[in-house]
Amino acid sequence: MENPSPKAARNDLPADDHLDGKALASDPLEGEMPDIVDLVMAMGQAAATPRVRVPADVEDLVETARDYADNATSENTRDAYAKDWKHFSSWCRRTGFEPLPPDPKVIGLYISACASGTAAGTASGSGGAKLGQPGLSVATIERRLSGLAWNFTQRGLAMDRADRHIATVLAGIRRKHTKPPRVKEAVLGDDLVAMLATLGHDLRGLRDRAILLLGFAGGLRRSEIVGLDVTRPDHLNGADSDGAGWIDIFADKGVLVTLRGKTGWREVEVGRGSSDHTCPVVALETWIKYGRIARGPLFRRIFKDNKTVDVERLSDKHVARLVKQTVLAAGVRADLPEAERVLLFAGHSLRSGLASSAEIEERYVQKQLGHASAEMTRKYQRRRDRFRTNLTKASGL
Repeated sequence: MENPSPKAARNDLPADDHLDGKALASDPLEGEMPDIVDLVMAMGQAAATPRVRVPADVEDLVETARDYADNATSENTRDAYAKDWKHFSSWCRRTGFEPLPPDPKVIGLYISACASGTAAGTASGSGGAKLGQPGLSVATIERRLSGLAWNFTQRGLAMDRADRHIATVLAGIRRKHTKPPRVKEAVLGDDLVAMLATLGHDLRGLRDRAILLLGFAGGLRRSEIVGLDVTRPDHLNGADSDGAGWIDIFADKGVLVTLRGKTGWREVEVGRGSSDHTCPVVALETWIKYGRIARGPLFRRIFKDNKTVDVERLSDKHVARLVKQTVLAAGVRADLPEAERVLLFAGHSLRSGLASSAEIEERYVQKQLGHASAEMTRKYQRRRDRFRTNLTKASGL
């Protein structure tokens, strides 16, 4: 790979840059996520002085465009891309390269540093690796590339991932560092019953019981669980919602969960359980009643007094913490050390638990999880009989 030209050192700036007594402006690239509506906001301003008064309807249109632009990607995605850009720009500063415009040679060197564990730098600011600093996984490096591409696009620039300086290096990283996927342990039906028994019957316990049962029975992701509203947003006097779906409870039948995914809307049916203690519908009805949830987010934070429910939506991190805490309290996989059990279980354990526990045809599990292929569903079935179909015997051997 050809060596890219490093940028000029910062102490090479002309001496008269500070003669006016004012400090230089801070680096606009340092750790900042690009404003994806810069161009839109410029529509509401005059291009030159004196400023021309913009009609009110144009200002309203600018605000509308801002809202649509903000909803182009999820908040979690924007946060991740912002961290990717901060990491890349910091590495460029330490190594003497310019982050803009996108240079495939620089990006090739950057992902090499990420894979080898030298991208973090040292306390002295050099580009060397920290002692024992591990390299990033292949999946994380590919996510970083996606984040950089997004950030460059927001600045009106294009990053060519097919360029040989990026593609060839990435292919080598995949070949050398790819590892078998690490999957979370499934929470099975008996495990879940034991986990529910560790919860109290106060307001926080009612909420957490509903989270575990709905997440398991619906095969939901943690972001989908906390993204639910108690009613359809259209019912909220036309107000917008930041939710990812809503629930409809049908008496004596179950709950219909409507979710907004990457490819559109889908519906998940959650039936009633065999007993009130393990019924997700009963748990939801109880939480809604005593939590006094009439509109807005279904699952919310509870204040320390354990009597007052906040109006803010619960963080999806709470689901992961809840699973870990109840797994430890219930003694699930007690044959393993506690530190290992904490790593084995997370929010996704509920989703894989349904796939592993439900003794029904695979196509029904696939539909419940929203998978496009049966192969993806099988990856979630942690304890399925992999040798049920014996091609060796079927071939006459």
